[in-house]
Amino acid sequence: MFAIAAAAVFGFALLLDLLDSDLGAPDLFNWQTLVLIGLFLLALYFAGVGRGSAGGGGRWYRGRRPGRG
Repeated sequence: MFAIAAAAVFGFALLLDLLDSDLGAPDLFNWQTLVLIGLFLLALYFAGVGRGSAGGGGRWYRGRRPGRG
């Protein structure tokens, strides 16, 4: 989820840079700020935040396997 949000932020920052826009507040919210937000979201993604449960041991089925007595 954080990787998707980071991609959206990076895309918006690229669009702002290409259009040479500053959103009316150049000191507070510019494309460099969006790039830093995107990097922060990627760091959270790589740190494992928001991935859910990592347990389970790789077993995706419940109960006994079919054909085993």
